[in-house]
Amino acid sequence: APSSQPFCNFMVPSCFVGVQCNGWSVHVPSDVTGELGKMVILPCTFTHPYKAFDRALTAIWRIKEPYNGTVIFKCVSQSSSELCKTAISHKNKYKLLGNPRHKDLSIRVDNLTWSDGERYFCRVELAGDIQDKYESRNGIKLHVIAAPRIINITVSSSRDHTFQAHCTAEGEPAPALTWTGPPYSNPSSTSSSGHRVTKELRSLTHDGKYTCTAVNSHGRAEGAVYFYRFRASDSSSFMVLIFVPLGIKAVILLVILSFTVFSR
Repeated sequence: APSSQPFCNFMVPSCFVGVQCNGWSVHVPSDVTGELGKMVILPCTFTHPYKAFDRALTAIWRIKEPYNGTVIFKCVSQSSSELCKTAISHKNKYKLLGNPRHKDLSIRVDNLTWSDGERYFCRVELAGDIQDKYESRNGIKLHVIAAPRIINITVSSSRDHTFQAHCTAEGEPAPALTWTGPPYSNPSSTSSSGHRVTKELRSLTHDGKYTCTAVNSHGRAEGAVYFYRFRASDSSSFMVLIFVPLGIKAVILLVILSFTVFSR
């Protein structure tokens, strides 16, 4: 549920962190969840002590930390009759949804990536004789989730002429990987880094289809690789493979020569 997270940049005796400051407050949810590759809305509303305000207004969003964090969105409205014009939109992926004149600073974040999983802070600045500035102190934590996706599956050989199968998948939460294939057991090992997991199946000795399955709370994905070892034929079979095609070619050549002689 939304929580009030007020903070006043200006010092007044009756203003304390965690309570409304002389008519000022900012309301944001503590957490928001969005899906990788899609969009998400970050809500932010505020109050101010003025019955009417027609001077310049600036809306700001920053990430990582309040007051000094990187600004990823900024818009400015010079009067109540003017829309808030975007001055900064990092990578052009942030769009204002709310109307700051109606005390709404909500924005939309498009095409979520893993790097968007940050803490976001909204801020409003009202121009005047004494510029009023107000910013959320704790901000919104954006959680990026994703169903599993197999991003790489291969078979490789080592210097000792053994074979291994590797499966790498990503998702959030990090997916659990399992290998299935020919009915026998092989040693395996798993490594992970953030939302990416790799599982290696070692000492492949049986031909066939090997399937990697990735599962988390948002879905599952599968990928497969086929493993077949080359086996050299014995000498007799090798000789047959060589001489049978040669014999066929010799017969065809004799037929052509006989037909040519007969025609003449």
